[in-house]
Amino acid sequence: MVLTPGQQGDATVFEQVQAAAAQGRVIDHGVADKAFDSNAIRRSMLLRNITPVIPSNASRKEPIPHDAGIYRERNRVERLVGKLKQFRRIATRYEKLAATYLALIHLVAAVIKFR
Repeated sequence: MVLTPGQQGDATVFEQVQAAAAQGRVIDHGVADKAFDSNAIRRSMLLRNITPVIPSNASRKEPIPHDAGIYRERNRVERLVGKLKQFRRIATRYEKLAATYLALIHLVAAVIKFR
């Protein structure tokens, strides 16, 4: 798990996130939003034989195509994050320790699952 301060963008710690996600798993596609559209991130994914599924940022002169069907599945994750953030303690990150915060996320995810 990689936990960043609320004001820090996730793209700055992409290498750590990618390494944490890849531990013991085979990853075919790396799905991310436009904030992760950089040549360095795409290159990093391709070096690990991961197909980047990232829509092109508006500032890119020549858009890079992506698989819209796979990207659409990302919506399920975004909806789950939205449901998690309905719990004030998750949204405001009251927990000081990353392990405690992760435990709380697991607890809230279980509550959401059994609603």
